[in-house]
Amino acid sequence: MGERVTRVELTEAAERLVRTLTERHGPVMFHQSGGCCDGSAPMCYPRGEFRVGGSDVLLGHVAGDTPFWMSADQYAYWRHTHLTVDVVPGRGSGFSLEGPEGVRFLIRSQVFTDEQWERLAAEPPLPTGADTAE
Repeated sequence: MGERVTRVELTEAAERLVRTLTERHGPVMFHQSGGCCDGSAPMCYPRGEFRVGGSDVLLGHVAGDTPFWMSADQYAYWRHTHLTVDVVPGRGSGFSLEGPEGVRFLIRSQVFTDEQWERLAAEPPLPTGADTAE
């Protein structure tokens, strides 16, 4: 089997912002919870300052080695979609690193094609927080 189907990626603008945040704060990570309001936006934290739960799912890495985690409940809803992290003007959560920049990350989603879904079904399960030491 070849590479996994990509589940998450960044727009060019989001990738530039992640590079800027990494230069300022060191390595970063994303976590997408299943909460309402700010909790439904992807949050960017300095790596190691947010504790990943044992059931959180690692969707992949973006911008090189930046892990993108999602809560298990949210993953259950979004497992059939490809996610694109974008950045738009506005204030997001005070806890996410992009807040002081006057922008916020957001998710754009697209349902996987039948071909992608078949490939995903043949792949091993995604790693969880219980499987990794991140």
